[in-house]
Amino acid sequence: AGSRGRGSAGTKAYVAPAPAPHTRPPHVRPMYTAHLRVTFSNCNPAETARASPLLVGRMNSLRRIATPAAKSAVRRFSSPAPASGLMKLNFNLPQQTLFDSTEVSSVVVPGAMGEYEVTADHVPIVAELKAGMLTVKHGGGEEEKYFVPGGFSLTHEGSTTDIVCPEAVKVDDLDVSAVTANYEAAKSRAASAEAGSADAAEAMIEVEVNRAMGGALGLSLA
Repeated sequence: AGSRGRGSAGTKAYVAPAPAPHTRPPHVRPMYTAHLRVTFSNCNPAETARASPLLVGRMNSLRRIATPAAKSAVRRFSSPAPASGLMKLNFNLPQQTLFDSTEVSSVVVPGAMGEYEVTADHVPIVAELKAGMLTVKHGGGEEEKYFVPGGFSLTHEGSTTDIVCPEAVKVDDLDVSAVTANYEAAKSRAASAEAGSADAAEAMIEVEVNRAMGGALGLSLA
């Protein structure tokens, strides 16, 4: 009888089958753990692209619309602990801080599940942000409006809210004609792209972001 030992003639080495790839049911939305990690880091472009193509698409759309002045403008309001009726706001981008423990009256946030307003003594809440307008209201009645492509808002006990976004542009710095033109161009690309393709997905992101920017500017883009 032939030997069954290793390397014997007439026998084949056993090769373990490759493990089945992990699959996710199509109806289950992926968790954005990597998205959250990148948002709180320095947002390395390559890492961000791997973590959240949707977020990258929103950022690119915003960069095409923002005026050059908006990319370098930084306005910081800083003050000691909040007085009665006010809250502290920390609003950070990867490359700059817009508000650092600043006393404000409230912040209107474009939550992914709906817009809401944070005031002093608000209950703790964590929310993902969608593309939309974020409004900071100061105690004297002044309002600052920013367009953000997404991000996260964390409200803590003690009337402090932390907001992190990959980009933020003053609404006043958005170009109305550019928003309208880019919206129409994105609609055309979406209509001509192959269904389910990367081009179609990117075009729909452009449509979404430009429609949201139009809404922030008071435009009705159908």
